Amino acid sequence: MMTIPGREEADLFALESAALANARAAHADPRADARAALAEMIVHYERLMRESRRLIRRSDRAELDMNQMNRQLHELALQLEYRATHDPLTGALNRAAVIEHASGCLERGDMALIVLDIDHFKWVNDDFGHPAGDAVIKTVVLCLQALLGPEVAIGRVGGEEFSVVWPTSSVEEAQRVAASICDAIADQVFAAPIDRQITASVGISWNRVGTSFETAYSHADEALYAAKRAGRNCVRLYSTLPPPHPAATPPTPEDLPAPCH
Repeated sequence: MMTIPGREEADLFALESAALANARAAHADPRADARAALAEMIVHYERLMRESRRLIRRSDRAELDMNQMNRQLHELALQLEYRATHDPLTGALNRAAVIEHASGCLERGDMALIVLDIDHFKWVNDDFGHPAGDAVIKTVVLCLQALLGPEVAIGRVGGEEFSVVWPTSSVEEAQRVAASICDAIADQVFAAPIDRQITASVGISWNRVGTSFETAYSHADEALYAAKRAGRNCVRLYSTLPPPHPAATPPTPEDLPAPCH
């Protein structure tokens, strides 16, 4: 208890201390009235018992309140962590979480990064409205989750672009997974008002352990755009893409034709 300067600290047990002193004196003096001292001690003991029970009940309530607050804080921390790592529309991982997860996988082993983009998504929004477009995006994520399982890292990394992190040492396995993704979306039935087939283009980069995420994503993105150029609703693997055309070099003076005179 804090003592205020200039004031003596109050003794909360002054009466009990006096009763205890009287009882000790009565016990030491055979001529003293022990019964009176005992009666006084009983009164104060009963009061202490009542106060102890009251304090115990108050302590129990405070402990229950504290436990409830701790549970609420824990739930709030989980919610904040979830919101920081997940896309609010679909519940898939957001871009930052995909980067973190994929980078960790690349530190531990080989990994395929599969990126996909809904074909002609702007037409969906233009023809059916943005709420229908949002429903298409959510359905694509549900389709991926049903196909790949809850343990696979699926992320929404753009408006209608998604990524799948697939640890594997087999390029063929990565291609099979990507083909199954492409087929599953093409076969998916979307709710009204969507009355047309929705497809996706898919790009894959297969990466050795130690590859940077930036390289893995850049290669997968190149493969994705190769799938777009190939007509959409197909899969392309980065390592099988033709090499880019070399940039044209300007002719040297020796290569230029001689001027006519």
